[in-house]
Amino acid sequence: MTIDTMAAWHQVAKDRDIEALYNLLHDDAVFHSPVVHKPQVGKAITGKYLSAALHVFFNDSFEYVREVHGEGNAILEFEVEIQGIAVNGVDMIKWDESGLITEFKVMVRPLKAVNIIHQNMGAMLQTQ
Repeated sequence: MTIDTMAAWHQVAKDRDIEALYNLLHDDAVFHSPVVHKPQVGKAITGKYLSAALHVFFNDSFEYVREVHGEGNAILEFEVEIQGIAVNGVDMIKWDESGLITEFKVMVRPLKAVNIIHQNMGAMLQTQ
């Protein structure tokens, strides 16, 4: 059965459903952080980063404002306010033929936003 990856991702984001998140990740998923230079490889570490992001990014102000879809990939632009800082960024998502996410890359701007995300994500990852 093929997963509708974007529908499943939007549901995960809306519900902040950690179990559904892990079910959507390929075993060899790769996560690219806006603040960590080395790609994080594997379902466990990718899930850990994305779980933390669900807590840091996905507050009541979070909104995907644009989406561009291709075959097996999508770019989702988002806006959110975190601790009074306006954050603009993109999630670049790739998935395999079964619909499992194989790569997730996050890019964020401006620098002030990167700094606040770095602090908040670091704190969240330490508590997990």
